[in-house]
Amino acid sequence: MRVAVIDRDKCQPKRCAYECIKYCPGVRMGDETITKDEQGRPVISETLCTGCGICVKKCPFHAISIVNLPEELGKPIHTFGVNAFRVFGLPVPKKGVVGIIGPNGIGKTTVMSIVAGRLVPNLGNPNKKVSWDELIELFRGQEIQTHLEALSKGELRVAFKPQNVDLIQKNFNGTVKGLLEETHERNVDLAPLELDEILDRDISDISGGELQRVAIAATLQKKADLYFFDEPSSYLDARQRLSIAKVIRKLSENRKVILVEHDLAVLDYLSDYVHVMYGKGGVYGIVSSLKSVRVGINEFLEGYLRAENMRFRDHAMKFELKPPAEEWKGKPYATIPKFIKKYEGFVLKVDGGELVEGEVIGIVGPNAIGKSTFMRVLAGVEKPTEGEIKDTYKISYKPQYVSADFDGTVKQLITKTEMNKELFEYFLKKEIIDLYDKNVNELSGGEIQRVAVALALSRDADLYLLDEPSAFLDVEQRIRFAEITKKITEKRRSATMVVDHDIVFQDYVSNRLMVFEGVPGKEGRAHSPESMHSGMNKFLKKMEITYRRDPETGRPRANKPKSQKDIEQKQEGEYYYSF
Repeated sequence: MRVAVIDRDKCQPKRCAYECIKYCPGVRMGDETITKDEQGRPVISETLCTGCGICVKKCPFHAISIVNLPEELGKPIHTFGVNAFRVFGLPVPKKGVVGIIGPNGIGKTTVMSIVAGRLVPNLGNPNKKVSWDELIELFRGQEIQTHLEALSKGELRVAFKPQNVDLIQKNFNGTVKGLLEETHERNVDLAPLELDEILDRDISDISGGELQRVAIAATLQKKADLYFFDEPSSYLDARQRLSIAKVIRKLSENRKVILVEHDLAVLDYLSDYVHVMYGKGGVYGIVSSLKSVRVGINEFLEGYLRAENMRFRDHAMKFELKPPAEEWKGKPYATIPKFIKKYEGFVLKVDGGELVEGEVIGIVGPNAIGKSTFMRVLAGVEKPTEGEIKDTYKISYKPQYVSADFDGTVKQLITKTEMNKELFEYFLKKEIIDLYDKNVNELSGGEIQRVAVALALSRDADLYLLDEPSAFLDVEQRIRFAEITKKITEKRRSATMVVDHDIVFQDYVSNRLMVFEGVPGKEGRAHSPESMHSGMNKFLKKMEITYRRDPETGRPRANKPKSQKDIEQKQEGEYYYSF
C-alpha cells in the first residue's frame, strides 16, 4: 500500500517548473501518474506511482512524501483529501484514563475528535460520506464497536477540552465566572484549580496558564460519559500540573477519560493505559494496540513496539539511572550576581552563586515566582533594583514568549541571523530544515519554538539563557533539544540556564538546579545552584510528590499518592531518586 502526500503549505507551483511531473518516469512513459488539478497543483496517483522517489528528491520545496506501508494496515480511518495526511486505527475508550503519546503532526487530535464524534471519518475517501453502519462494520468484533454504536445512537455524552485554549478568548465574551456558570451541569470541586482570584476577570485578560485551568474546569463541569483532554498541562507549572492530574484521576474513578499529553511525568501519573501513535508527521499516523502505561511509555522511548514488531525510530531515548555527582565537576566559569528586583507588589531576591564550565543549570519553581524576571535581568533586558550585572558575558537569550513577526521564510530568517555556522549545521539544522520554506508569521506554536531554540543555541555565547524551551514541543523534540543543549554547552565550554516546568526534561538536561521559592505574585527567592539530588528533593517536597526511577529506561516516574513506594520515599526523605 503506497501513500503519496503533498504538503500544500510547501507546494508552490507558481515558483517551480513542475519538476515532479517533468522527471516522473511514469509520466515520461505516457501514464497519468502525476497530473494537475483545476488550481494547477500536482496530483499523484497512488495506484500508478511506483514509489521510485524521484519526485521527492526533485521537488525544490520538499513538499512530497512517498511511503510504502504494509497491506495489513487496511483502510485508513480518515484522510483530509487527495494526497493528504491519513490516520490508521482508533484509540479505545476504557474506564479510567487512556493516554495517547506520539510526536506532533501524527494525528492525535484527529483520532480523539473521531472517537468524540466531532469528526465523521471518511475511511480514506475524501469524496464519500461514510455511514455509521460502515464504520461499525469495519470495527466489528473489536472493543471499540460498542462505543461507536452508542455514539451513532446519540446515547453517549462527551466533553472535550481542546488543545488550543486561546480559542475560548475568541469565542466567549465575559468573565471567568460567567463562562463557568454557562458550562455548569454538575457540581465539581474546583478548589485544586485555584480559580477564585480570577473569577471576576474578563476571559480576554487572563494568562495562558489561567485560561488552561478555566478550560479544564469548564470541561469537568459538564455531564458526560467520556471526557477528552488535549494537552491539559500546557502553560502550567509543575505544581499546577500535579493538581490538574489529581482532579482528572478523581474524575476517572467512575468515568472514561482519553487524553493527549507531552509531559511524560504527567502522562505516566495520570494514565492507566497508553496508545502509542507512530508514523511520519504530516504524512500518516498509526494508533498502536492498547498497552499498560509503563509498557507503552517505555516502548515509545525505545522506539520499538513489541506486540506489533514495529521499529519506528532508529535509536532509543535513555535517562541516567543515577543522579549527577553531588557537585558538578568542572572549572569555575562565571558568577551569578546577587541582586534584588522590585516591582509594585512583587520582589525577587537572588542569592547568587557560581557557574561551572560546561554545565546546564535547571531552574524550577511555580509560575509568578520570578524565574522569567531573573532571566530578563541576566540577559540585560531589565535592570536590577539593587545589585549590579556586570556586562562581561556574551549572552544568547530565548525568552519565554517568542515572536513570529518576521516578514519572510524561516530560511531567510536564518541567513539574517548572526550565528556559528558550524554549530548550526552540525547540531541544529536537521531540527528545523522541514520549516525552511514556511513563512515565519505562519508557524505554529511548536514550530516557532523549535526555530527560536535552534537560533538561540546557534549563536556564539558564554551563557545561554533558555526560558521554557519545551513549551509546545512533543516528547521526542524535547529530548532531542535537551541532548543538543548539553552537547553544545560542553563543546563550547560555556554554561546554560534553563527554565522549564517539565520534570522529565529538567531531569534529562540539567547538571545542577536552582530552586525558586516564595509566594507567587508577591515575593520570590532564588537559591544558589545545588546538586540535582538536593535541589529536586527541596522542590518536590514542597509539592508533596515523589519520583522513582524506571529500571528499564531510567526515566523519572511519579508515584501514586499514598502508594507504598510514595510512603516509603517520604519517610526516607528521598523525593527524587530511588536506587
